[in-house]
Amino acid sequence: MDNEKIIKITGIGPSEKRIDAFLSSEIEGMSRNGIQRLIEEGAVEVNGAVCDSKKMKVGEGDEIRIIVPEPKKLDVKAENLPIDIVYEDDHLLVVDKAKGMVVHPAQTTPDGTLVNAVMYHCAGRLSSINGVERPGIVHRIDKDTSGLLVIAKTDAAHESLAAQLAEHSVTRAYLALVHDNIKDDSGRIDLPIGRDPKNRLRMAVTTKNSKRAVTNYTVLERFGKATLIEARLETGRTHQIRVHMAYMKHPLIGDPVYGPAKSKYRDMGQMLHAYILGFIHPATGEYMEFRSELPEEFREMLEKFRLSSR
Repeated sequence: MDNEKIIKITGIGPSEKRIDAFLSSEIEGMSRNGIQRLIEEGAVEVNGAVCDSKKMKVGEGDEIRIIVPEPKKLDVKAENLPIDIVYEDDHLLVVDKAKGMVVHPAQTTPDGTLVNAVMYHCAGRLSSINGVERPGIVHRIDKDTSGLLVIAKTDAAHESLAAQLAEHSVTRAYLALVHDNIKDDSGRIDLPIGRDPKNRLRMAVTTKNSKRAVTNYTVLERFGKATLIEARLETGRTHQIRVHMAYMKHPLIGDPVYGPAKSKYRDMGQMLHAYILGFIHPATGEYMEFRSELPEEFREMLEKFRLSSR
């Protein structure tokens, strides 16, 4: 079988290694998580017996038989869509997403997404960890949020970036325009977020089936009826900034879900822009940081509030 591999272990002497770590280093293109999934599926044998633990130790003289599944054909089509690529190398790319673009396909948006665009640009060379509908996607931002995203080309890069996100070591800063005047110059919101018990289509600050969420904010400019803030995330929950600021009675200008029902800005989409993204490069180990300019619509809105507050 073309997808069957037999590995006879030689050259590592008396020492033993975990089978998931050993195989991921031996088989090009297979991540440790991918090996673990194969073990769970019973696709790995050691000396003729099915391996039932990713922690199994293997060493000199062991024979491993592994059946690597054929890659799943991606049903999502590649599309030649305009995207703003800020940085790119063999491991990852950083994209400045436009407001209005959905990150990954769904039943309601099967095409026209960032995934469709990067699939065309990268010609299929994207990480597979998040499945066939979200290749390369390490994290996401909402459709009506603009700004920076990092996309993984390899599983190794994906695992490194995902680990940094889990450790809260990725720098993520947003510019947000919120309703009314925030009195404090800065603050820290440490409140759990989960599905709204009263409306499953929304998120909410709640203690039921929730996860810790931490947002740090700094006031940059006040306009009386609105405030421009920088929000830095320690965690990355769905709609985190939008939910936290709405809970603090300062919902984002233009937010159709968490903003006031009678706002004249309600249907324009939230004024939220991911303008700083920093992380350790998975291959070089160097810290990289990127910045994005505010989109024109956001700048025009700021100017309107500046003029009205004079």
